[in-house]
Amino acid sequence: MTYDPTRVFKKLARNNRLANLRLHQACLQLTAEELVAPRTSFFPTIRETLNHIYLVDMFYLDAMKGGSLGPKVFDVSEPYTDMETLAQVQAALDMDLISFVDGLDGEMLSATVHVYRGARVQQDRCDDILSHLFQHQTHHRGQVHAMLSGTRLKPPQLDEFLVGDDAPVRKTELQALGWRETDLMFPV
Repeated sequence: MTYDPTRVFKKLARNNRLANLRLHQACLQLTAEELVAPRTSFFPTIRETLNHIYLVDMFYLDAMKGGSLGPKVFDVSEPYTDMETLAQVQAALDMDLISFVDGLDGEMLSATVHVYRGARVQQDRCDDILSHLFQHQTHHRGQVHAMLSGTRLKPPQLDEFLVGDDAPVRKTELQALGWRETDLMFPV
């Protein structure tokens, strides 16, 4: 068996899409008032947290693709004020991330990424940036999950997308995306 260093990133990119789909479906059930109600977390509202996830995803994906948007991405902290639009743009960005990761090979994973941070340029390996990005997404989705606990909704399960045994509980999301189980399995 040959080890594929991109396998874990392919799975994590798809996990990101599936978890965002499930989380956004829950948030779409909230009223506009519930989305901006003050809550206890790093960001004070669900909407602000979801916008932050989107902006950071855009920031790092742009850098990994060789772009130089840098901190301009954060000029508007909440570019999307309605949940439907935010869910749509996040879905498109999630698919762009999947496409990017699917195009990587081992050499590209070890390549240096230039992350423009205003007065300086951060330089890190692509695999390290991806690891950071996936950790960031999970961290803030967890915060939204906790904030949903303070609403009338039951927070959705967000950790059922990586292992084969979870197939029955991700069926709805796969159908919504037009994906099959084989789209989540990559040769070892």
